[in-house]
Amino acid sequence: MFTSVDDVSARLAETGYLASPAVATTVFLADRLGKPLLVEGPAGVGKTELAKAVAAVAGARLVRLQCYEGVDESRALYEWNHAKQLLRISAGRDETWDETRTDIFSEEFLLPRPLLTAIRGDEPTVLLIDETDKADVEVEGLLLEVLSDFQVTVPELGTITATRRPFVVLTSNASRELSEALRRRCLFLHIGFPDEELERRIVRLKVPGIDAALAESVVRVVAALRAMDLRKVPSVAETIDWARTLLALGADTLDERVVQDSLGVILKHQDDVLKAGAKLDLDAM
Repeated sequence: MFTSVDDVSARLAETGYLASPAVATTVFLADRLGKPLLVEGPAGVGKTELAKAVAAVAGARLVRLQCYEGVDESRALYEWNHAKQLLRISAGRDETWDETRTDIFSEEFLLPRPLLTAIRGDEPTVLLIDETDKADVEVEGLLLEVLSDFQVTVPELGTITATRRPFVVLTSNASRELSEALRRRCLFLHIGFPDEELERRIVRLKVPGIDAALAESVVRVVAALRAMDLRKVPSVAETIDWARTLLALGADTLDERVVQDSLGVILKHQDDVLKAGAKLDLDAM
């Protein structure tokens, strides 16, 4: 998909995703080596958006598996259409079981889920396995076969091997440790909070019309909040939301009243709001 690291940076920027050199390099290597990309970092720093941006620049279909506690093989890989199978069995009462079984365990009755959909696709595909750390450990065993050989075994149909490998992105908020076996199969990328210069560029790009001075003030205040001992520090997404909020309020500068009135946009817990209100010193920024 990409010819060089600079090509990654330039093409992602066209979609509105400003990639750091480390991000651009790792994406280029994942594409060139055909390896899955494991992206770890705090919520809201652009992990999921990276997969979406790669799909956009490649003109690829985005297939997303959203992980959660309790997700299983039937939700991630495939399941059989049991209602349709029962109707088929009822309609073929005069047939032998062998005849019926051969029919009901065929493609017509198979419901592919994200992993199988991505494996069977013959068009450019980006497979996003989002918030992998929220899935149970057992799901990782399922991912190992998919990510090792890009194949899926359906006992009734046999082994389905990818004719065109998808570009795979796994994201994790590091709420639990992923297995070493899974990590070995991936290139690793950590996306943290951007430095102030990059975050200013992101704000100016995502919030057209914002004044450069106001964008700089927003980024400085957010950096100060991240340095505090808060339950949840502001993400990049919340920085952008706050900048949009200030524009909607018609604010051209940050003063104490504007900040206090809008802290709920970037802080999500009352004790964080109280702590920030007491510790923020706008005059020192």
